[in-house]
Amino acid sequence: MTTVVLVRHGLTHLTGPVLAGWTPDLHLDERGTAQAEAVAERLRPVPFTAVVSSPLDRCLDTAGHVLAGRDGLALQVEDRLGECRYGDWTGRPIKELAKDPLWKVVQNHPSAVVFPGPEGEALAHTQARAVAAVRDWNARLGPDATWLACSHGDVIKAVVADAMGLHLDQFQRIVIDPCSVTVIRYTELRPFVVRVNDTGGGVADLVPPAR
Repeated sequence: MTTVVLVRHGLTHLTGPVLAGWTPDLHLDERGTAQAEAVAERLRPVPFTAVVSSPLDRCLDTAGHVLAGRDGLALQVEDRLGECRYGDWTGRPIKELAKDPLWKVVQNHPSAVVFPGPEGEALAHTQARAVAAVRDWNARLGPDATWLACSHGDVIKAVVADAMGLHLDQFQRIVIDPCSVTVIRYTELRPFVVRVNDTGGGVADLVPPAR
């Protein structure tokens, strides 16, 4: 079985009050850097086969900390792990967006949502591309691989919902905090969700047994 360790990026100055989306040149702030260093140290015992990241800077920063000191591994970039394209909502305050009628649809019926504007994406498409990316990397790396994917809250929630067999309309029930660890093991029969939104504790159970 292939194990994917999904890590959300650390905090930026926009995380929380603003819907950052694909805002360019958005790096981790001091809090996010400390979070990334901490999760990298937690995951140090895990022998990753690959470290794969969304192309957005806050994920590249986070994955770079995990990769530090792992000789022989290069950071791989996967566009399909990028944040949902929120279109005209990108960069707007959450308090403002919460007054838009579309906000209730996002919360209650996300499978029907297409974000406004020419670059807006359907949440269903976000899920489809992210799940396809995970499964493609699983196939590429093989059944003995343990690999890391650094992505975004909504993207990881969508992948978890798929692995749990939940309709996308249920994905808002899942919480994914900055620099949390979520683990899914994929077998020929079904995925097994091992951890969700884990922000502390050991990772010894993620180290493959010696052969």
